[in-house]
Amino acid sequence: MTLTTITPADSANVEVKKTVKRDELMEIEKHWQADWKESRLFEVDMPESDDLTTDELHAKYPKWMGTIPYPYMNGPLHLGHGFSISKIEFATGWERLKGKRALFPFGFHVTGMPIKASADKIANELAMFGPNFELPQEIEDDCEALSEKVEDMSVDVTPKAGANFKSKKTKAVAKSGGAKYQFQILQAQGISNEEIAKFADTQHWLEYYPPIAMADINALGCKVDWRRAFLTTDHNPYYDSFARWQFQRLLDNKKIKFGKRYTIWSAKDAQPCMDHDRQSGEGVNPQEYTGIKLEILEWSEHGSQAASAIPELAGKRIFLVAATLRPETMYGQTNCFVGTKLEYGFYLSNKADEVFVVSERAARNMAFQELSPENGKVVKLGTISGQAIIGSKVNAPLSEYKGGVYVLPMENVLATKGTGVVTSVPSDSPDDYAALRDLKKKPEYYGIDPKWVEDFNPIAVLSTEAYGEMSAPTLCEKLKINSQKDRVQLAEAKEAAYKEGFYSGTMSIGDFKGLAVQ
Repeated sequence: MTLTTITPADSANVEVKKTVKRDELMEIEKHWQADWKESRLFEVDMPESDDLTTDELHAKYPKWMGTIPYPYMNGPLHLGHGFSISKIEFATGWERLKGKRALFPFGFHVTGMPIKASADKIANELAMFGPNFELPQEIEDDCEALSEKVEDMSVDVTPKAGANFKSKKTKAVAKSGGAKYQFQILQAQGISNEEIAKFADTQHWLEYYPPIAMADINALGCKVDWRRAFLTTDHNPYYDSFARWQFQRLLDNKKIKFGKRYTIWSAKDAQPCMDHDRQSGEGVNPQEYTGIKLEILEWSEHGSQAASAIPELAGKRIFLVAATLRPETMYGQTNCFVGTKLEYGFYLSNKADEVFVVSERAARNMAFQELSPENGKVVKLGTISGQAIIGSKVNAPLSEYKGGVYVLPMENVLATKGTGVVTSVPSDSPDDYAALRDLKKKPEYYGIDPKWVEDFNPIAVLSTEAYGEMSAPTLCEKLKINSQKDRVQLAEAKEAAYKEGFYSGTMSIGDFKGLAVQ
């Protein structure tokens, strides 16, 4: 290797590049990296000796091994990978200096759904926009607006030393760089349209990105034994057999078993979709609700008309199904709420004579939990508006009001939360208390019959040291909540009531009277 030296006498006649020091250092890097590769410096083999036992071998030739969680090959390595690699790289060098046979193997993760999902997106985008990925003008305008939005999320102030830093971008936005389509993400990496089309095949991802990652790691000068590099999945039969062996041993020792558990499920791919396997929704976990079956005892006039118009409902027991996070409070149900502007469906349940009235989203989720006639399939018999259900009488399980309670309107019921049906416990839910109080004050305004609410009052369900047996009324009074429109105060009251009730509450009624809620 030849390094150019510039003397003061030459400096007047030679234009020195501003990057000359950097370039010379990089030349030194390349020289020694090539030397390391040629001499196989980082290839570590197992010592052999017929005269020594295993323990004696370990004592004579001490060993060390380290690696990082396999990086996922749906793109190039990023700075986070570099940070993790640097730790093992430093440790490998340190252990080598101490005379150990230090091994740094490397693997590439290609299992899971992200590669499959990205390949499917490329296939769809090829069908939509053609091999040159030509966007219609309106879509191009949307992409430019998204790019500007992402730019607005950029950090414009340098954090002070020692201060906490948090980006305004979500992880998903940071990964996409503001690109709306998968082909745009690949184009931003300098990949040609002709090459991008190949990414519709999942196999191409496995062939394209690992060599780039290896080149980047080599450029860092890392002490990796590349003979031991591999891809996960059956693409590498040796590693695949290793993973199979592990699970078989766990199964033989009864440490694992095959069965069902609650998880985020991909209906399209018919398999669980773990956190890092998703294109979006990272960090979302299953939320467990208890379903409360409120059987229709007596339809309202409009509800009766809607139900009688559906012949398949004849002879069926019909239930509004509410979802609750607090089943211990069901003794205090005074009514049931639905959204007047929502549309509900009649869905056949896993019992031939029972029909559930819930939102379409809830019915779809329930179908994957063995609550429909066939797993994963929704059987919809008809629809009914929330307004038509108002005034119907239902049986509320465990409620002290044994003769039934009425279905009432509520302003903030969402079809995207729970089942779209809300059971009401005004003693412990500030939202329920505020809504019931509004309905009692202005029945004409809300279009209800006064008898549906006038004889239904909060029932003491549990007792807390902070708020007594009526936490919701107490908090509404304390925070000066005048109606169900006081959303900010109600959110504060709800958090306080639920926290106190769950962690410090004692049951005041029912079979578990006197026992702590938690």
